[in-house]
Amino acid sequence: MIANLVFELGPWNWMVLGLILLVLEILIPGVFMLWIGIAALLIGTLSLQLWDAGFWTWQVQVVAFLLLSLASAYVGTRIMRGRNGESDQPLLNRRGEQMIGRTATLAEPIREGRGRIQLGDTLWRVSGPDLPAGTRVRVTGTADTDLELTVERVE
Repeated sequence: MIANLVFELGPWNWMVLGLILLVLEILIPGVFMLWIGIAALLIGTLSLQLWDAGFWTWQVQVVAFLLLSLASAYVGTRIMRGRNGESDQPLLNRRGEQMIGRTATLAEPIREGRGRIQLGDTLWRVSGPDLPAGTRVRVTGTADTDLELTVERVE
């Protein structure tokens, strides 16, 4: 049944494959199926023009599709890479790193290397040397994937 359908569709097989790949790209985004789907649509367009040509066998179509898929994936990668230029706010989604260099007063003492400070409207976990509450500290870095700040006493 499927073989019969594939034979009856002829050059439209590539168009159907291309559309299926484009729909999959929408359902499972990853910007990869898009380029393969475009390659399938282009081979489908070529197949409509060359279907009766003797050299346009299914083997030639598959090889052309593979080569065009590689080329379109390469071009697509280059296009997408060009969109990710330098940001004017490189620390935008890295709140902990934005706090480096700021000073604050310990809201809770640092005991056994852990305590808390208030910066803005947020209470941050900190790590550093044991210090009593009320001590002025400077943020020197982040730990635990940006969820904890490292501090040192301000002299």
